[in-house]
Amino acid sequence: MPQSIARFPDFPMKQITIGDTRFRLMCAERDGQWLAHAEREATGDLFGIECSGASEADALARLTRWLEWQAEHAAALDALQRAEHAYHRTIAGSAFASSIEGPGAIELQKESLDEVEAARVRLDDVRARRPEPA
Repeated sequence: MPQSIARFPDFPMKQITIGDTRFRLMCAERDGQWLAHAEREATGDLFGIECSGASEADALARLTRWLEWQAEHAAALDALQRAEHAYHRTIAGSAFASSIEGPGAIELQKESLDEVEAARVRLDDVRARRPEPA
């Protein structure tokens, strides 16, 4: 990760919000290549990857696409984890509850497993669209 350039006011800076998080995007030219990185606005901590481009606009656009993808990836991963937990609760509930037996329990398990599979497919789709940093 680059040393933060936020402390140098002459460098271009852009602020964006993705989901609930605000970022400062910084961009600087080094050896004819533009490099952009993000910092969490609230803490100043570096976040994510450094993206390069032939121009400032190109580097910032690449970084913005990556940040948007990363937020989408985090949401898809969270959805898969929630679906897996729900499935495990369904399995455990069916194993110990005598009121949910037979075809009803099997149907609940199948629906829950279908939700896990749908969330997994969604996560795979998001991962397949990961933008390249340069």
